Amino acid sequence: MKTLCISIMMLLASALAAFGQSGPWDGVESALGKKGAEAGGVYKVAFPRTDLKVTKAGIPVAPGVALTSWMGFVGSKGKAMVMGDLVLLETEVQPAMAALFSSGIDLTALHNHLLGTSPNVLYLHFSGMGDPAKLAQGLRSALAATGTPSGEAMFVPASAAPDWSAVEKTLGTTGQKRGNLAQFSFPRKEPIQEGGMVIPPAMGMATAINMGVVNGKAEASGDFVLVAEEVNPVAKALVKNGIEVTAVHSHMLRETPRLFFMHFWGVDEPEKLAQGLKAALDAMNSK
Repeated sequence: MKTLCISIMMLLASALAAFGQSGPWDGVESALGKKGAEAGGVYKVAFPRTDLKVTKAGIPVAPGVALTSWMGFVGSKGKAMVMGDLVLLETEVQPAMAALFSSGIDLTALHNHLLGTSPNVLYLHFSGMGDPAKLAQGLRSALAATGTPSGEAMFVPASAAPDWSAVEKTLGTTGQKRGNLAQFSFPRKEPIQEGGMVIPPAMGMATAINMGVVNGKAEASGDFVLVAEEVNPVAKALVKNGIEVTAVHSHMLRETPRLFFMHFWGVDEPEKLAQGLKAALDAMNSK
């Protein structure tokens, strides 16, 4: 009897261990054919457009700075919300949109993030609710309608990584650094909701600043997440510091408070860019 009890306990322990290894996003990984990462309560999978050679005013735009499709999942294995955006060429927009619609995923915005790029690049924002694996299958079909590669090459390897310490000191936060890229995130102080659900900052609700090194200087892009009264103070701060405002628009349909997303582009010495971006941050309600 003692031996039988021990055997049963061992089988239960093995089953529990196996259950623990099966995470809520395994179906998402299988459907997308790529692993993501969980941070801030959001499981995010990124697909950089490393297949595109995009320039702005003759300057190469790094995939990690402004050309990465992504999708973020929150919820559980049974029901989840997904949000994100796809980076598309003009010829890819309609096929990708049709694939999303056929999978029950809604369009929430379609627009530019930058100006004067060659080729022209558009951004399709989406939102969906349901079984996360099925949502991921729909997103995989949308990606399949484009030239988006499934590889991992997002960050340019750097034999000597750039020193971002002066930028971090100016911005007052530590960035996520990989290769020649540094990424910074600034959540808003107030909670953001859609459909009565609080949306985590990692679901694109935080001001994002991406900086990379190109031709000996830094290029910066991203978006400021703003309420109406902050739009013009932030835009004025950016323009005053030589940073282009390239788009102002919505990304969602029913969020509270109503948000506006201001995209920007700048190329300069990293410390100078950081000073201009900090002036813009000081004009808004971020942490």
